Amino acid sequence: MIAKGLLSTRHPLLAHIIPTRRCNLACKYCNEYDHISEPVALEEMFRRLDRLAGFGTTVITISGGEPLLHPGLDDIIGRIRRHGMIAGMITNGYLLTAERIQRLNRAGLEHLQISIDNLMPDEVSKKSLKVLDKKLQLLAEHADFHVNINSVVGGGIRNPEDALVVARRAVELGLTSTVGIIHDGGGQMRPLSEVEQRVYRTIRDMGKGSYARVNHFQENIAHGRPNNWRCRSGGRYLYICENGLVHYCSQQRGYPAVPLEKYTPEDLRREYYTRKPCAPYCTVSCVQQVAAVDFWRGPQTLAARRGPAAEPLVQVSTAAERS
Repeated sequence: MIAKGLLSTRHPLLAHIIPTRRCNLACKYCNEYDHISEPVALEEMFRRLDRLAGFGTTVITISGGEPLLHPGLDDIIGRIRRHGMIAGMITNGYLLTAERIQRLNRAGLEHLQISIDNLMPDEVSKKSLKVLDKKLQLLAEHADFHVNINSVVGGGIRNPEDALVVARRAVELGLTSTVGIIHDGGGQMRPLSEVEQRVYRTIRDMGKGSYARVNHFQENIAHGRPNNWRCRSGGRYLYICENGLVHYCSQQRGYPAVPLEKYTPEDLRREYYTRKPCAPYCTVSCVQQVAAVDFWRGPQTLAARRGPAAEPLVQVSTAAERS
């Protein structure tokens, strides 16, 4: 992905696609789910994936909602792989069984990530190690694909030191471990407390060989400081919602909100050069990681444009800036 990205800036490096908005959980900080949506029809998913392949997209990450709720998930993964694109998935892990993992192996999944928020389920999150530890054991035993367990701090998580236990358990099972700083229910960033910062640094220093550790931007986020970077959403990174619209990311839905079937190479180029005012305090790791390939080139001089249903792009201020 990096080599192809360095050679050309005219194709997406990563597309995040949503086959269903429905989720079997209701984490308090999450704004990316509902309990009513029907899954996107399989043929429509194929059309979207074919379109992304036509752009030369390198990696497709399937998310939701909960992607394991889609009845055609294995076929979706197979379609990605037949185009020669890398297939990844983000799941809460609740629906994994040995048989389901083996089906994902056969479909050709190459990467899976689960975020675990605490040791015991609470009112903020049910994604707890107590519930998911058996799922991690199944993954360690049966998965042919790479498995990463993401511990999280911030976003109202009650016991930040739970993240350390989660990270150590992942490493113990032979899985990789990363740490993320999560937004609140409004998609905004809050600086970490001293305890959260200590936990974040400890987990960050575990397993440095993981490719997912292009995360230097989180140092500033942890302290409530802005990052100086060029967000390439809409160009190098695409977020395709269940309605088939292209958005900047999960937290900025409504920009540019163009149907994927009408998205053009000219749209990709425009957004590559478009400055996003929400970028300084962005917490979306995959967008930051993709942008690292082009940090040194392509100055952004265009202003972001929004679709008809968009809210204004949020640029979060620190407490010092507000006072």
